[in-house]
Amino acid sequence: MDYGHLELRIEELLKERGISKNTVCKELDIPRSNFNRYCRNEFQRLDANLICKLCDYFDCEVGELIIYVKE
Repeated sequence: MDYGHLELRIEELLKERGISKNTVCKELDIPRSNFNRYCRNEFQRLDANLICKLCDYFDCEVGELIIYVKE
């Protein structure tokens, strides 16, 4: 049974705020390769600490960063 999946809205938030991926990676000390996978929604698990860092950085709620897509 397919329960759907989660998607991160990082790309949208970057565009809305005019921030580059390099800036986020440098300021949050995130490896660029890992960050790119999150941006492309190519992840199996989410790191709670990373989600907290991103919510703080973008000044947003979890629901603005992560959306549930029902299949």
